[in-house]
Amino acid sequence: MRIEIYTLVDITKTDARRIDDIKLFSQQSNYNTLLQTATLRTNLALIKNESKQGGVTNIGFGEKFKGKHNYWIAIFELERMGTVSESMLIEDFDLVPIISGLDASATFNEDVFVTSDSVDKNIVFRIVT
Repeated sequence: MRIEIYTLVDITKTDARRIDDIKLFSQQSNYNTLLQTATLRTNLALIKNESKQGGVTNIGFGEKFKGKHNYWIAIFELERMGTVSESMLIEDFDLVPIISGLDASATFNEDVFVTSDSVDKNIVFRIVT
């Protein structure tokens, strides 16, 4: 079982430390936030973390986000089936703080993951069995 996470928030995995470039460190911080929030209920193994640029209309983001944008995809393998659901992820991620102003092309009203607002939703989850 896998979790696919699509987000307009820059979650580039850079492995940067505090003494490195601040942008790289901030991107890594967003990735760490995503990983820590996703592992609140189960252990995960990263399969893929990539960024893309293109149309986002059919991904499931909020109505505010139309046209082409930078977006990120993180795919994780779950340790155990049934330990997490899409509704659990929606609840866990809603309003978790993020760092903006990186390589994201979308602008956000608040610097948080938004999961349940049909206009500002900036992160989408898919459970693949």
